[in-house]
Amino acid sequence: MTLDPEQLGQSKADLAETLRTLRRRAGLSGVRLANRCNMSQSKISKIETGKTVPTLVDVERILRALEAPAGLVAEVSALARIANTEWQDFRSMRRKGLEKKQNELADMEQSSTELRFFLPTMITSLLSTPEYIRATLADVPGDHSKAISRKLERQAILYDTSKRFTFLLTEQAARWPLLPAPAMGVQVDHLVSISRLPSIRIGIIPLAGRIPVMPLNIFTLYDHRIATVETSTGVMVFKDSRDIDTYMEEFSRYEHYALWGDAARGRLEEWAQLFR
Repeated sequence: MTLDPEQLGQSKADLAETLRTLRRRAGLSGVRLANRCNMSQSKISKIETGKTVPTLVDVERILRALEAPAGLVAEVSALARIANTEWQDFRSMRRKGLEKKQNELADMEQSSTELRFFLPTMITSLLSTPEYIRATLADVPGDHSKAISRKLERQAILYDTSKRFTFLLTEQAARWPLLPAPAMGVQVDHLVSISRLPSIRIGIIPLAGRIPVMPLNIFTLYDHRIATVETSTGVMVFKDSRDIDTYMEEFSRYEHYALWGDAARGRLEEWAQLFR
């Protein structure tokens, strides 16, 4: 038995319906399938009704219990990956209001304990001066006042000592001249000051020596729950543990090439002086 991936669709509801259909075709009740998968019957029910989005591991366990052929496993696993991924395009965000996205980010930050930011091209708003934040929105049409205010309000989370923030910036991100030189000097000085907070680690990857890996995107990790990846047109939100593991591993690789603590602060102070 095979299914056309195009017929499966790309929604969470499609995944739920597909798994329910496969169970019925196999002649199993929800209770029997739950026993085979070592899951609770209530979890199987929530998966099949779309109330719970299963991880790829969950889907593989269910498909093994159904003795699904390899081709079908690949098709349904692809659908599960799509169901665990969300696309947020910047145009839609702008139509809804940029401050609404800031509220969403604030909620994610509040609900997380350990946050990791990989910043190969620019400084995140959590570490930005008001001038830098305004400059990042300069090409976006409309009134930015609410979004700027909300970005600045979010920075209060950095003083919460129950959380841990790790910011990993490349030299390009720290030195890209988004502002006039004096203002960039202030921005880089701000990084030095923020790095002294007890909840903050700031690492700097200098453009020197050999780094045999190449960064592609800005990404953020919220505990081991969510990974968000920014592109030029929007944000991908990954919730499957395997995708998150991939970004965790990438973050760890880049950490080894970074300067930390006083070494990082010393390098930032040199760059700030060059701007001045």
